[in-house]
Amino acid sequence: MSESYDLIAIGGGSGGVAAARRAAAHGARVAIIEQANLGGTCVHRGCIPKKLLMYASQFRASFDLAAAYGWSAGQPEFSMAHWQDAKTRELERLETVYENMLRQADVTVIRGTATIMGAGEVRVGDRTMACKNLLIATGGRPSTAPIPGLDTALTSDDILQLRTVPERLAVVGGGYIGMEFASMFARLGSKVSVFFRANAPLSGFDEELRERLRQAMEHAGIAVFPQTLPRSLARDGSGYRMVLQDGQEMRFDAVLNATGRVPNTAGLGLDAIGLELTAAGAIPVDSYSKTRIPGVHAIGDVTNRVNLTPVAIAEGRAFADTVFGGQDTPFFHDQVATAVFTDPPIGTIGLGETQANARGPTTVYETQFKPMQTAFAGRDNRSYMKLVTDSETAKVIGIHMIGPDAPEIIQSLAVAMRAGATKREFDRTIAVHPTAAEEFMLMREPVRTYAAAT
Repeated sequence: MSESYDLIAIGGGSGGVAAARRAAAHGARVAIIEQANLGGTCVHRGCIPKKLLMYASQFRASFDLAAAYGWSAGQPEFSMAHWQDAKTRELERLETVYENMLRQADVTVIRGTATIMGAGEVRVGDRTMACKNLLIATGGRPSTAPIPGLDTALTSDDILQLRTVPERLAVVGGGYIGMEFASMFARLGSKVSVFFRANAPLSGFDEELRERLRQAMEHAGIAVFPQTLPRSLARDGSGYRMVLQDGQEMRFDAVLNATGRVPNTAGLGLDAIGLELTAAGAIPVDSYSKTRIPGVHAIGDVTNRVNLTPVAIAEGRAFADTVFGGQDTPFFHDQVATAVFTDPPIGTIGLGETQANARGPTTVYETQFKPMQTAFAGRDNRSYMKLVTDSETAKVIGIHMIGPDAPEIIQSLAVAMRAGATKREFDRTIAVHPTAAEEFMLMREPVRTYAAAT
């Protein structure tokens, strides 16, 4: 073998790139292999283009609100094709940024499909490379639920490539991907219907957030079908024919399969190293991202731990610091803040009320109010905030919000929670007025207490 590296990372997404750069900074000889675009799902098929579409969709409400503030303008029109072209240029720019960062870090970038030949051997085409350490960071891919015909629907990858806004859009799945696209396309003018298995969207989130999002979506004109999944789906001319479990037929111009994502492990050659997967198809690892095979690690969505871009980045850096930096750096997945860019958006960190109550004595504080910007325009939408605390220590163990600016507010409050803040610190903090965030400092009286775990 003519090529040998201290580390080969398979997957040029955010986690793989972060790990490769950090390992190289510690003096390792590093190569990274990517078969598609540097930046991975987040940059090209997830976080970034999704947020750009969210920005585009928000302007409709801004135009409507402007009139209440004294502005007058003509009827606005949205061009999905214009957005698509601008988005493509921006993602191409970002991929160049990623490639330049890797080259400046002296990381060798290899384009192609990697096949693992052994724990220390990887092949790309007719090129074979040896490595002391192998990092698998291949992410995830859209899954297909066992619903006949659902494989003909758009995936989250596909919907970001549309050049026109569908008149009638069905979203199958109640997770954050489905709810975000439902909100965005509703604001862009689609007549949206959402179908999901549970009684409310966003399983695993605080129950109050879930119910309030369901109500907000219905208020926005989205048809919500809880505890309902299609019996079958079929192409029907230029659109789709959906049959529900009760036999009802519905027709749509586009259908989004948002039933989830699965670890992207197919075709890697994991059998060559005897690496067995979990029941969910993920690569099992410990808190150091080590597999049971010496010298083989895995990070990010392919491990199916907490599937968020910043988590994959943190896992990658912790791996590199441990293996190449001489720093014992395990990574634990507690207190990870997250956001859902729906309408209204959600920000959350820590335990929901039900989860906290199951653990021990809990005290809950909450508030709701009409946001100033929209209240001035006569709108009746509301923001909602919740603090969940440990009754014995008063430590804040959960922070939840649905309403404008929730993601930005939760990001800042995550620092306080990570630092172990108690309710007393929130009470002693002087509020910035007038802001929405100040309401987290002004909750004084508990609304619910739980004496013991139930």
